[in-house]
Amino acid sequence: MDFQLSDDQRALRSGMRDLLGAVFDRDRLRAAVERGGGVDRGLWRELGAAGFFALRLPEEAGGVGLGLPEAVLLFEEAGRALLPGPLVATHLAAGLVKGAAEGEAVVTAAEGGGLPVADLGCADAVLVAGGVLAGEELAAFVAGARPVRSMDPLTSLHRVEGRSAGAGASEAYPGALRGEGALLTAAEQLGSAARTTEMAVQHAGAREQFGSLIGSFQAVKHLCADMLARTEPARSAVYAAAVTGDPVEIAAAKLLADDAAVRNARDCLQIHGGMGFTWEADVHLHLKRAWLRAARWLTAAEAEEILAAGLGPVRPLYGGSAALG
Repeated sequence: MDFQLSDDQRALRSGMRDLLGAVFDRDRLRAAVERGGGVDRGLWRELGAAGFFALRLPEEAGGVGLGLPEAVLLFEEAGRALLPGPLVATHLAAGLVKGAAEGEAVVTAAEGGGLPVADLGCADAVLVAGGVLAGEELAAFVAGARPVRSMDPLTSLHRVEGRSAGAGASEAYPGALRGEGALLTAAEQLGSAARTTEMAVQHAGAREQFGSLIGSFQAVKHLCADMLARTEPARSAVYAAAVTGDPVEIAAAKLLADDAAVRNARDCLQIHGGMGFTWEADVHLHLKRAWLRAARWLTAAEAEEILAAGLGPVRPLYGGSAALG
């Protein structure tokens, strides 16, 4: 089988990168940071018009009629651009919540397990265990929420007591919905990991210390090489899981992508030195978002349990009881 991207898939990815470069460039990113995040409704509608949310809906339902392999390419680009908002939940809600496919509605998710709900203040609907909250139910849900401090300045968080707080993550999102959410989040992490690798290499090729480019120093070379060595296996895992849809492969993809996004952002910050810690640099935004995504849809501990269960029952290495000797 040929697992290389087709010409159509490459064009789809390139088109989304061009679109995000036009509607969410660095100036708009920094403007979103300064206003404290939130969803830009105009941008949301532009994404809807481009088919971002309706990508996997059948054409007869007003969608594009593509699949998970194409969806992960778009979410990878969203991760590169640090696009804010509940992208995964709104994408999953297309066809379930009126206006979600077109970008007219913003849909977030209450994942349970005591996790705060992201972007609740601007949501028109919330995915919860067993269904969707909207209208009066949503109003009551929001009334019981309290804002909590978010590490990511582009993502507001609310903690809700009661209905969502008592549900475990596996109860909130059984089966395919939870797996797809985890995979699309992994694709965002992959995009962030690739972008921080590029940022690190660009900085290492321009910054001079002691009369030499820092990219010529062996320690910096090793950091950049390690970043690439984390990104590419994560890419293979995400793309493969998108083809198979296998829960074990999705768990592996989420585990690898989370690790790549977090560790690459840390190494990128290290390569940038003191300026990497400043508010004006974008490196810290990738790190904070990576931390936040790592706790969403499928945590490392949950992914490891799925992978362990997929190994099957443990059998003893030796049939006898005699000690080696």
